[in-house]
Amino acid sequence: MKQNYTIPRNLLDGLEAFLRVAERRSFREAAEDLGVSPSAISQTVRQLEERIGVPLFLRTTRSVGLTEAGALFHAQAAPAFASLVSAWEGARTYGERPTGLLRLNMPRAVVPILIEPIIADFCDKYPDVDVEIVGEDAVVDIASSGQDAGIRVGELLDADMICVRLTPPFRFVIVGAPDYLERHGRPQTPADLKGHNCIRQRIAGTGVMFPWRLSDGSRTTEIAVKGRVIVSENAAVVALAERGLGLAQLSEPVVIDQIASGSLEILLEAHSPTTPGLFLHYPGHAQVLPKLRAFIDHVKAALATGMLDRLIPPG
Repeated sequence: MKQNYTIPRNLLDGLEAFLRVAERRSFREAAEDLGVSPSAISQTVRQLEERIGVPLFLRTTRSVGLTEAGALFHAQAAPAFASLVSAWEGARTYGERPTGLLRLNMPRAVVPILIEPIIADFCDKYPDVDVEIVGEDAVVDIASSGQDAGIRVGELLDADMICVRLTPPFRFVIVGAPDYLERHGRPQTPADLKGHNCIRQRIAGTGVMFPWRLSDGSRTTEIAVKGRVIVSENAAVVALAERGLGLAQLSEPVVIDQIASGSLEILLEAHSPTTPGLFLHYPGHAQVLPKLRAFIDHVKAALATGMLDRLIPPG
């Protein structure tokens, strides 16, 4: 049989008045503490007694004492009320200053590019905020997964998300090691990729393969490539490409150091598609708690000072 556990309406009405009278043993002093008249607090307590169905106080012209029922009620209600006040104050602090656990979801490749350069400074600046970084390539529902915000490229964001730009647009580039290119030649057209070993990447924990995308200037298309090796980590793709195993397609920020050093070279550059960039996103109906606002402002400040310019080149 289904049980009705609905809390009686106005259950807590008069509780604070009762506890204050019980503490003071005086309706007048309790009224002064609460900033109301003695008659008002007396009426409030009387209504509480009527709802409970027993008298809680023994009243005389000279003193106020607790009945047996009042003493039992006080013994159990006082710590419960203190817990409610503590819960109220504890929850309210989350809206007053940056505190609590900030949970961020992002592709694993973003962690070393965007987060590692700034996370230590953020933690130093906001010691009351703990940060949990969930590196996950699959797109997840931020709200249902219990996370505060996510970081994704612009084309993967839902329309009902509030988005904060974190980076300028950047390209996805096809790269190869000089040793590989000496042995197998440089692809001159997208069709030439069919004759090359391409390092493919699968989203961890899923059956989904990251598509290779090429641009012809007006539109971007996905192409099927072949290769002997499939991995799930960007770092592994980069390492294998540097060792000359095959060609790879990665976001330019991920391989900017390798391109600068010459260990990897950009190929078919004119066909490199551009993404709108990385955005921090969170549910549109959610209030921005101070911990998340602090993180957004911290990242923006880092971008404004050029801290990340080397890692995320402008489009």
